[in-house]
Amino acid sequence: MSQLGNADYFVERGTIRSGSFELGYSIEGSGKPALVIGSSIYYPRTFSAELRRELKLIFVDHRGFSKPVGEVTKSDYALDVILADVELIRQHLALSEIVVIGHSGHGYMALEYAKRYPQHVTHLVIIATGPSHSAAHAKMTEEYWREAVCPERKAKLESDLRLLYDEIAAAPEKRFITYCIRQGARSWYDPTFDATPLWSDVHVNMDMFDYIFGEVFRDIEIANGLADLDIPVLLALGRFDYLVAPYPAWEPYRASFRDLTVRVFDKSSHTPQLEESRLFDNELLHWIARSGGAS
Repeated sequence: MSQLGNADYFVERGTIRSGSFELGYSIEGSGKPALVIGSSIYYPRTFSAELRRELKLIFVDHRGFSKPVGEVTKSDYALDVILADVELIRQHLALSEIVVIGHSGHGYMALEYAKRYPQHVTHLVIIATGPSHSAAHAKMTEEYWREAVCPERKAKLESDLRLLYDEIAAAPEKRFITYCIRQGARSWYDPTFDATPLWSDVHVNMDMFDYIFGEVFRDIEIANGLADLDIPVLLALGRFDYLVAPYPAWEPYRASFRDLTVRVFDKSSHTPQLEESRLFDNELLHWIARSGGAS
């Protein structure tokens, strides 16, 4: 474990062993604890310093951001195993009640964790997540892209995709990161934004991503168990997000939530916590306070 001083907030970093995986975590800020599922390197770069003055942000790796030691099988990447890792980290850090945050595909992990361990979750935040990665929702994404996007944004994507395939061929182990960077026209309000620095020093375990993001999240049924989830849920979406199904895709699922707040950010795409950080912070903190979770 290491502790670092910062002009604005305190940082504590460490690792936790789970099976063949060393999972990193970074605790940053003070206030009500909020656990962010995903990379402990990537995600701290997307949340503001100001938010760390109000919340204790706990960024935790899952197995998709860890190099395994020894042989592993597909069963080591099962969703139940990933959720158990999150619970292991919560126990290790002695966190009794937490806000749980998941961005993009990690929104499914956050949702399923809250269903599995509701006694430890006070609030659930799902950011830039579609209802699933199914063929039906992928079709909605493509229709939205085709019908709502200006020619300039489409041209930018076409230009970037000319680079994508050669880059993946040259470094297939980095194909997820390369894909994310070259999909900038789909994933950033400013289509010229270069996300490369956000991915610096991030390791991606492609076996895990291929299985969880390509199969598990393709087939996931998020409505299962929602009727029993008695936790306030904030669904934060970007109006210009062309990576996941557009926000109307959530309409059939709204009634299944007991306490759902939807916020669409007008000048954001796939990462509103960075693209409109001040507005996102205000919305998040006011929602927590209104939902009975003031720090």
